[in-house]
Amino acid sequence: MNYIKHLNAVFALFAKDGRLNPTHISLYIALFQLWNLYHFPKEFYINRQEVMSLAKIGSKSTYHRSIKALSLWSYLVYHPSKNKFKGSQIMMFKFGTSSGQEVDPICPKNGTRSGQEVVSKIKHIQTGINIENENKHEQLHFNSFSENQKRYGSVPYQDNLKVSANKNYDEPL
Repeated sequence: MNYIKHLNAVFALFAKDGRLNPTHISLYIALFQLWNLYHFPKEFYINRQEVMSLAKIGSKSTYHRSIKALSLWSYLVYHPSKNKFKGSQIMMFKFGTSSGQEVDPICPKNGTRSGQEVVSKIKHIQTGINIENENKHEQLHFNSFSENQKRYGSVPYQDNLKVSANKNYDEPL
């Protein structure tokens, strides 16, 4: 089982399938993770609470609707269990594990692409010092504070805070 080829193939299927929503995808990824932890057996059993937690699904009805839809759309086979101690049975399909070399559907056979290349538009971070902002230091005079004011956390310009000790809390804001 090739983990990367499988996920690439599944993500390609997800991109083409308009029926899927984020809940379906997160549920599939959670089931794939469990399948991986069990070393890719043909079938395995799951615990609903565990899968819901992995997939970040909070509603039982959303979980059941999504797992039944994934089974109906042939992403997996789901056999619900009537026994709460046994768990439901899951069979995952192996996608992207063909024996031959996989062909990139974007590239034609001659190796050239048609159309325009997509170029990244990542803006580089400027690391130089901005001279204009360097000259705009605020002129705060902290030297005029006494040691007593510094020790007890006195604010230098209390008038800017507009705090009054005799506030009437019955007044509207």
